[in-house]
Amino acid sequence: MEHSEMVALIRGGVGAPGGVWADIGAGTGNFTWALRELLGPAGTIHAIDRDGKAIASQRARLANAPPGATIVPRQADATRPLGLAALDGMLAANLLHFLPDQPAVLRQLAGYLRPGGRLLVVEYDLAAPLRFVPYPLPFAALASLAAAAGLGQPALVGRRVSPSSGIAMYAAVAPSPRLGAPAA
Repeated sequence: MEHSEMVALIRGGVGAPGGVWADIGAGTGNFTWALRELLGPAGTIHAIDRDGKAIASQRARLANAPPGATIVPRQADATRPLGLAALDGMLAANLLHFLPDQPAVLRQLAGYLRPGGRLLVVEYDLAAPLRFVPYPLPFAALASLAAAAGLGQPALVGRRVSPSSGIAMYAAVAPSPRLGAPAA
């Protein structure tokens, strides 16, 4: 997927520029850099991945980066506590379909969002597993998973069909309830 396609896919889930976000399962940073473009120079992104080589690649890429949102690469495992301060948003692009215990991980990740924060999910819209999508999370299943994590009703913000595989991908955003407000 081209950079401009990633930006277009997640644009509706980001909201206003700026803020402190995390890209969980950031890999080498393709979606991190799409998010960087949308957040602009007032933003900060904690790019987290368990693969040390991917994080090293992100650091190398930053060495020649034009001005923009600050990216803070860090090697860590999303299934363990991450010690993040309250976030305005969190991007989980192609992360959840690798995790067998999606409810537990999503509950943990949702706990890092400040009231009114956003969880932006990018996933394949599949019901049956594939070799590269062992634990699929179709959009239809995201609502119950988000509710179990204490998040509001997810809204579809982008959709794209892969020209090479024909598989649909979606981007959806689930809000963290505001203080004193129940989850939708």
